[in-house]
Amino acid sequence: MARKIKFEIAKFDKITPGGQALGTLENGKKIFAWGVLPSETAKIQITKNKSSFMEGFAVEIIEKSPKRVEPRDPESFLSTSPWQIFNFDFEQNTKQELIRESFRQENIDLPQQESFFSNDIIFEYRNKVEFSFWWEKSEENSGNGELNLAFFKRGGKGKVPVFGTSLATPEINQAGQKVLEILRARQTPNRDLKTLLIRTNQKGEISAQLYVKNEDFKLFNDEELHSLGFKNFELIFSNPKSPASVITKKLQALNEEKLSDQILGINFNYATESFFQINLPVYEQALRDMEQFIDPHKPTLDLYAGVGSIGLTIGKQDLTLVEINEGAVAEMKRNINELHIDNSAKAILAPSEKVLDFIKKDSNLIVDPPRAGMDKKVCEKILEIEPQKVIYLSCNPTTQARDAAILSEKYKIIYTRGYNFFPRTPHIENLIILEVKNI
Repeated sequence: MARKIKFEIAKFDKITPGGQALGTLENGKKIFAWGVLPSETAKIQITKNKSSFMEGFAVEIIEKSPKRVEPRDPESFLSTSPWQIFNFDFEQNTKQELIRESFRQENIDLPQQESFFSNDIIFEYRNKVEFSFWWEKSEENSGNGELNLAFFKRGGKGKVPVFGTSLATPEINQAGQKVLEILRARQTPNRDLKTLLIRTNQKGEISAQLYVKNEDFKLFNDEELHSLGFKNFELIFSNPKSPASVITKKLQALNEEKLSDQILGINFNYATESFFQINLPVYEQALRDMEQFIDPHKPTLDLYAGVGSIGLTIGKQDLTLVEINEGAVAEMKRNINELHIDNSAKAILAPSEKVLDFIKKDSNLIVDPPRAGMDKKVCEKILEIEPQKVIYLSCNPTTQARDAAILSEKYKIIYTRGYNFFPRTPHIENLIILEVKNI
């Protein structure tokens, strides 16, 4: 028997760090919902009902905020970019306030913030998108239908069929349709498909990977590959029990040529599946801001380095980059080799908390940890060694504030700036510069 769908009506007061709006029901129970702005009253379809709170998404706005705008992707925005309903000034202000609130929770008063940075390009900025697939049944005949690209529904089960997303560059959306046309012509069943990962560089070149669940999947012929017109295309078997884009075996490759992009004039090559920044123009501004605090006469240590895009652009000499992901380190080593700086830069495959001896007093220390923040051992080592400055870029101001509170025993924040790396989404990037206190 199908589970009965539950609805609640609530008025909402604020936006939470997770990106949802927070409201209170008549019985005092808290409710977190997508698709709602502060001051709005909305009918919410409940997706989670716990003893102390509920979660859901709006199905009807009863009282509308003046800060609400129509989403560009009305059918799929909740899946990809739930803040498409915010006017952009409100989005910017909300993100800056969420940063301040994260630090207030740790009893830290931030210095005067630089203006929250955006290059005002709020759509068509993503250089990477991962699509799923969905078989959309025909309304006229349930036995018929059509294969579609899709995204997973936020907060619930099922998928939303899409043409593309307004967050992505037009080249990515066009590339997705090219692959889809071939799969439709082949009458490929949805059950054989996993995901489609597409990337583009600033030249508009395309690299894509089609992840399939069947190791015997029919390879693409020369005509199909030629019709794509991609710089690179790979057909990949991915164990059905593994997460989405996990390579079990590469079945086919158009060629081995990788995409490349320049960041502050430095060339980076990267594989389709590897980590690389999504919004390069905004990222470059963050790098320029960080570079102000780099002493060119000191060695540089870059922890949680990814493919090395921070250290390799603003690290001046005697550069050490530490990263736990094996694929990212391979890319990092390749870039070091192609930049011909093997004698002054080295890549270390290790968790940052396992190489604490690299933290020196007389060095530039850069950290860009994952959402969980720095490992406590790293914080303790920083307090022990006391490098003069810590350059800390974070994708999660909540854990960044927690780490800053630990370091506040010996450090003060002398600079902070937030960046809108991902417009129309709740994601926030924040930079703080910590300096040893004069005791």
